[in-house]
Amino acid sequence: MSLLSDLINLNLSETTEKIIAEYIWIGGSGMDLRSKARTLPKLVDDPKKLPKWNYDGSSTGQAPGTDSEVILYPQAIFKDPFRRGNNILVMCDTYTPAGEPIPTNKRCNAEKIFSHPDVAAEEPWYGIEQEYTLLQKDVKWPLGWPVGGYPGPQGPYYCGVGSDKAWGRDIVDSHYKACIYAGINISGINGEVMPGQWEFQVGPSVGISAGDEVWVARYILERITEIAGVVLSFDPKPIQGDWNGAGAHTKLQ
Repeated sequence: MSLLSDLINLNLSETTEKIIAEYIWIGGSGMDLRSKARTLPKLVDDPKKLPKWNYDGSSTGQAPGTDSEVILYPQAIFKDPFRRGNNILVMCDTYTPAGEPIPTNKRCNAEKIFSHPDVAAEEPWYGIEQEYTLLQKDVKWPLGWPVGGYPGPQGPYYCGVGSDKAWGRDIVDSHYKACIYAGINISGINGEVMPGQWEFQVGPSVGISAGDEVWVARYILERITEIAGVVLSFDPKPIQGDWNGAGAHTKLQ
């Protein structure tokens, strides 16, 4: 395993100018994230200079099997906290081969709105608070909860400290630092009202960049929970009853 760790952490810049670009997009449900990697001959820092790419949309619920090709258009670049070095994460949106946005591509219309001169002149600032729940992998029950049972009532958990109040802080702190490394304007984190539930805040970010940053922050969190063997849930009501829900609260300045 130590050799595997060494290979994962290889510094490619010691031997080559080639980099790895992880192309990220939103899948057919509107919430699932997908990604695939490709090798580029050298570092690119402008999404307009990145090559478009394609994928099988019939496997993501975004195209029929008889006409399954979907094209990825790179829209934003972030540093890759997993591969590090000069490697990058690339947020993309999705189009038909003819250049039409597919139905699940909500970014295209948003970009048209934000790029309108009247809107751009207002310089809209956004702050987005993203709540989420960490679940035990095999039972899909909140992290720290007794399997099939419940913790004590809500009250001590919000912004709580201690092994009987906060579960998953290592995941949360890893995500916080990884987002800062990536160049995401993450402004804070905190434990939420329901135990096993947390929140991160992105912003202030201007216009369409707020959406790009939130989606890449979600992607990074998915990857970290994958490594930790924990399930990430954005379900607005993961536990029924008198337990706090989860959402993404948006503030406009």
